[in-house]
Amino acid sequence: MSNTSPKLSNAWTGIALAVLATIIWSGNFVVARAIIHEIPPVALAFFRWLTASVLILPLAWHELRREWPIVKAHLPYFLFTALMGISLFNTLVYIAGHYSPAINLALIGTTSSPIIAIILARMFLKEKVPLIRIAGLSLCITGILYLLSKGSWQNLLGFHFSPGDIWVLLGAAAFSTYTILVRKKPAGISARAFLFVLFSLGTLLLLPAYLWESGHYPPIQWNASLAGVILYLGLGTSVISFLCWNAAITRIGAARTSLFGNLIPIFSSIEAVWLLQEKITMIHLVSGLLVITGLVIANLSVKRS
Repeated sequence: MSNTSPKLSNAWTGIALAVLATIIWSGNFVVARAIIHEIPPVALAFFRWLTASVLILPLAWHELRREWPIVKAHLPYFLFTALMGISLFNTLVYIAGHYSPAINLALIGTTSSPIIAIILARMFLKEKVPLIRIAGLSLCITGILYLLSKGSWQNLLGFHFSPGDIWVLLGAAAFSTYTILVRKKPAGISARAFLFVLFSLGTLLLLPAYLWESGHYPPIQWNASLAGVILYLGLGTSVISFLCWNAAITRIGAARTSLFGNLIPIFSSIEAVWLLQEKITMIHLVSGLLVITGLVIANLSVKRS
């Protein structure tokens, strides 16, 4: 009993961290669509991760100095992980925001990402996928599809992917790969040093694309509102959310953590009601109930983990 209780507590802590990350992340899709005329997509990603790198450096500095030999020894791993989770994922979402509405960004990204992550976790990490988790995931997807179809399954027959939908699908694949790679994090490196290395490398990898984009777009007109958006992205959706998400992966596994991405469109809908005065309908409520029920079912195995 003494061995089970700390393990159970650790699992529920992981669940809470995953939920917190999705609450903060849900605003990212709204931002991607809301400021498409104020800043180009690569510039938005570049300044987001540059801000995040600067903010996390004081927290990570002492650990980074101590753990620098680990970073050098595993540099290819850090470069590839930064490419997937930092350079590509959100940049592709921001590009998609120029073509698709925010709800499509959230729905397609969060529906496909858990499926890809579970497949990758099974293939490369040999994580077991119990039937109860498959059932929970299926219910989550049902809830998302119900929202996508606006409550009528016939609407799905006429659904087609726009260029923006394809961009966000590629972004989901990149983030799923990142989620799997986090599980292979080198031993001996702390969470804050790990994130600083990823943020800074991801920013450097974006630099060539940012310089190219700067020569093809008008200069950015900076103002307090745009600076606030960058700060929200750099601090909230980067430093805080990634710390929470990576800690959740460590506690409950990549496949289970990825399931919580299905909460993002639910939280995005709530934010739309709050910020954009959009109406919440019975479709949103039913979809949310299906997704939350699916998450509960998928995590029933927590008690036996």
